[in-house]
Amino acid sequence: MVSEKTVERLSLYRRVLQQLWVEGKETIMSYDLAGLLHVTPAQVRRDFMQLGYSGVPNSGYKIRPLLESIANFLDSPSSQSAVLVGVGHLGLALLANFAGRWRQLSIRAAFDKDPNKIGQTYHGCKCYAMSELKKIIDETKSIVGIVAIPGDGAQNVCNQLVQSGIRGLLNFSPLRVKSPDYVFVEHVDLSATFEKVAFFARKMKYYEQEKNKKTESGLIEDENETLTTNQ
Repeated sequence: MVSEKTVERLSLYRRVLQQLWVEGKETIMSYDLAGLLHVTPAQVRRDFMQLGYSGVPNSGYKIRPLLESIANFLDSPSSQSAVLVGVGHLGLALLANFAGRWRQLSIRAAFDKDPNKIGQTYHGCKCYAMSELKKIIDETKSIVGIVAIPGDGAQNVCNQLVQSGIRGLLNFSPLRVKSPDYVFVEHVDLSATFEKVAFFARKMKYYEQEKNKKTESGLIEDENETLTTNQ
């Protein structure tokens, strides 16, 4: 079975290659693509071997057929549906971001406990009561569930989604939910990511200041040596 990391890289390759294609580029070398994504050229070639696609020596990979190969590997041959639970600020942002992005993958329904949101349509997606979860999942044939609610209640929501037939969970709650072995779960902890970026931003700022101090100190020493020589 293909690894999670390989799937992640293939998805990243696709986004970069799509942008390059829009910019008018038709071919790319493995080392150029590797440099854009901070991986090794050997890793790029190994990943593309999973697709059964190989480049041409001294010419690289043709972007258009490479994109088609990635699509054939990653995308479902038929349309694939997802549902979202939690139409708060995060849920609305996800609906807006994902609307119309993929041809074969879409969020078909949203759920919330707020009676003021039930029955409303957000970014082309209708919001239903949680009591209709199983019914709507069956109707849309969804197997992917997105959890966009606070930590409290996230486990219960995930349990309901799994019991209703969901086999892949994208969890945005800060709680690390538990699931059966036959359900794939991807945790996206925005708070932890924010803290990580803030931490390394401080480190980078400190290193920059230290480097500037050493540079300034070196310049002062050079100036002193010049003055001494002139004297």
